[in-house]
Amino acid sequence: MRFETLGCKLNFSETATLGKLLGERGIVVAAPDELPDICVVNTCSVTELADRKCRQHIRRLVKLYPDALMVVTGCYAQLKSQEIAEIEGVDIVLGSEQKLDIADYVERWLDDHKPAVAVTRTPDIRRFSPSCERGDRTRYWLKVQDGCDYYCSYCTIPMARGRSRSGTIQSLVDQARQVADEGGKEIVITGVNIGDFGKNTGESLLDLLEQFDRIGGIERYRISSIEPDLLTDDIIAFCAQSRAFMPHFHIPLQCGSDEVLKLMRRHYDRQLFADKVARCRQLMPDCFIGVDVMVGSRGETDELFEDSYRFIASLDLQHLHVFPYSERPGTMALRIPVVVPQRVKQERAARMIALSEQKQRAFIEHYLGTVRPVLLEQPHGTAPMHGFTDNYIRVNVTPDDSLTNRIIPVRLERINDDLTVEATILNA
Repeated sequence: MRFETLGCKLNFSETATLGKLLGERGIVVAAPDELPDICVVNTCSVTELADRKCRQHIRRLVKLYPDALMVVTGCYAQLKSQEIAEIEGVDIVLGSEQKLDIADYVERWLDDHKPAVAVTRTPDIRRFSPSCERGDRTRYWLKVQDGCDYYCSYCTIPMARGRSRSGTIQSLVDQARQVADEGGKEIVITGVNIGDFGKNTGESLLDLLEQFDRIGGIERYRISSIEPDLLTDDIIAFCAQSRAFMPHFHIPLQCGSDEVLKLMRRHYDRQLFADKVARCRQLMPDCFIGVDVMVGSRGETDELFEDSYRFIASLDLQHLHVFPYSERPGTMALRIPVVVPQRVKQERAARMIALSEQKQRAFIEHYLGTVRPVLLEQPHGTAPMHGFTDNYIRVNVTPDDSLTNRIIPVRLERINDDLTVEATILNA
């Protein structure tokens, strides 16, 4: 079998789980020089570009492996199942609630070769599908929550993933303990709207984090992304004094204009966001803070963009994940009259990306010459092996297999053009 994954880190985690489920039925990953009998595409649908990339990937795989069983799942499959089913060569389309049943659908197809489209209506999605995998990485990705109840005006995720739902604390702690038993050192906590954890179980995210922190063997945790209005002062304070939570947050902003935030139907204003950033910086001075920024959304006039840019520039942030707004069918944003031309979107994105590089470089330069702990990944040949410091600076070191999955002190020496850092290993 062969996998193609598009989209977010949550998708990559879920793909690894799909591979494990198929592996339990005796289906193995094809070697690079082998023709796969099964191709699985785990799709994304966050933008129109994502949809187009999914279609291109599917058609390319059908052309490359015309005799292979073609399975398509993920967000695009949930939203546009019939569109995908009509692509010549696609055999099975599975929605968000069916993806963990992939092995059953594959075995059924191998018996009867009948095409299948299985998609639960989004309002009826109730199942939480667990996922805790590392794939070919050192760090594990543990899914604690799925779905979203926010319905921002530009977003299709609630339509693709369904309502917010979570695993229980006990089930998630059991998975984290299994990671420790396997020798894992770091877990990245993933989900669609992690701060909403526990709505269906009566538990809270803070309770979950406290339980995770008590698990011996796990030396690092990171929260992949958390909405600013759900990043409570209690959570920040806990992470600051915890044993294993790293000084690293990713907090979606989307826009620095209050007027545009209202059009987006976001659940906060920019003052709340600024207060959260300041609180993180106060309690964790070394904290790396990344944010999502959307440019060119409907209603973002030139004046409002400049207002957003100035606000973001004023914040003590380290990285901006910048993306242009994309029209999505069925979203409320389509009712907003002011449309930003594509050329202007690209210009705004370029400015934000340049601002991000400036901020990230300044942050890294501040730590040159200092010693930080790094969890090192598996080396690949003679290429430098890499890892991340506690505060999420990516470093390169001389490859050494014996250092894989170890947390090693390194001295940060010099910054590269790609914003990685050459480092020297100390006391390995």
